Amino acid sequence: MSDRATPSRPGSLLGPGAAWIRAHTLEVALAAPLVGYLLLLTAAPIVETVRLSLSAPLDGGFPSLGRYRALLASDLFRAALRNTVIVALLSLVLEIGLGLLVALTLHRRFPLRGLVRTLVLMPLGVPTVVSAAVMLLVFSRAGYLNGLLLAAADGLALIGVHWRFEPVGWTVAGGWRTLFTVAVADTWKVLPVVSLILLAGLQAIPEEVEEAAKVDGATGWGRARHVVLPLLAPYLTVAVILRAIDAFRIFEVALVLAGRVEPVLGTYIWGRYAPPTSDPYTAAAGAVVLFLLILGFVSLYLRLVVGRGEAVA
Repeated sequence: MSDRATPSRPGSLLGPGAAWIRAHTLEVALAAPLVGYLLLLTAAPIVETVRLSLSAPLDGGFPSLGRYRALLASDLFRAALRNTVIVALLSLVLEIGLGLLVALTLHRRFPLRGLVRTLVLMPLGVPTVVSAAVMLLVFSRAGYLNGLLLAAADGLALIGVHWRFEPVGWTVAGGWRTLFTVAVADTWKVLPVVSLILLAGLQAIPEEVEEAAKVDGATGWGRARHVVLPLLAPYLTVAVILRAIDAFRIFEVALVLAGRVEPVLGTYIWGRYAPPTSDPYTAAAGAVVLFLLILGFVSLYLRLVVGRGEAVA
């Protein structure tokens, strides 16, 4: 027998980890950019934001809940939080309701359907700031909405109904008027996205299912309620979650239309972070609250929808 040691296999001296990497070189090379992206541009900013929110140089250093106590004591923050929830829920109701109607319409065959689909998708190509500026032409005191309401008042006067309408600047009126303006502007901008998601769901439903329900005597409303909507539920869930995330973190539209009249969390956070305030600690705490608000809404929605679906199944 030879006294020479048996040569070790390449990579055995580096441990099982190195051997696994050598065996999966292609997979590691493909996943490395994604992992780096998530770590540098997602995980690191989140960790830094949480660290800043727990930092209070003038109130105990780190860790400290001073910035969160300051938020809870701020009337402006509580107003921004309330406005964010109102605008988000109102936008979701408008977007899902109108998006479903548009999707049902585009799902049917009619002349010039391709042209109508193109017109419906046009808001997607408009920058958000530009769409908000366009809405100023609609909701300003001398805008199209007030002109339409004045014309309606004049028309009612001709038939003996007297309605005195005073033009109002919807974006500066405050209260529900300004919040409604922001919700409508946000709905106009993102309605094509919701419509496309729901239209894809409608086109995925086999025609044989609806035909079978029609043969069994189901009315149009019955087919929609008991056949179409249950099969459309996964697409509705996707649309609600995607739109809820965007609706809660609304910024550009609210900044242009509402400004400081009716702040939302996005504009409040920017106001604390940007000069002359330049308070990144309070801004970070507000961002964490916004993140928890979105996470809580999505979790509650999934629990209600998925839990109810499993119970029915």
